[in-house]
Amino acid sequence: MLSNKAKYAFKAMFALARLEPGALLQANAIATQENISKKFLDLILLELRGAGLVRSVRGQRGGYALAKPPSEVTLGQIVRIIDGPLAPIACASVTAYRRCADCKDESTCLVRQSMRRVRDAASDILDHTTLSSALAMEKAAKGARKTRRRRVA
Repeated sequence: MLSNKAKYAFKAMFALARLEPGALLQANAIATQENISKKFLDLILLELRGAGLVRSVRGQRGGYALAKPPSEVTLGQIVRIIDGPLAPIACASVTAYRRCADCKDESTCLVRQSMRRVRDAASDILDHTTLSSALAMEKAAKGARKTRRRRVA
């Protein structure tokens, strides 16, 4: 399950991805806009900055921006930075594999096989969804709502 911390990291990264190139957004503005505790957001932004996804500028006119183009940042990267591996159990993980102590035969373990499929499906979606592609889906959904409203009226 996605943690609240990762959910808020997505919200912050989407807010930054919506900025015009060169623009900055202060943490207070992100916290207010996305309904996130400022203290919690500061910790999230620090982790994202440490991982090289966000850059910050100090000062009164400072703020945050993406360190890479939105087309180069995947949701999978964000989840792994904030929550760690995608696999629901360690024996199904690619990056943090650990054998289960109670497993007699990994090759026939139905729990491992099932959780590996869950991990692979999540990875396929998250690693192929960039901030740009997610924002494009948002824009398409908003356009579809406007079209439906016009037809109803």
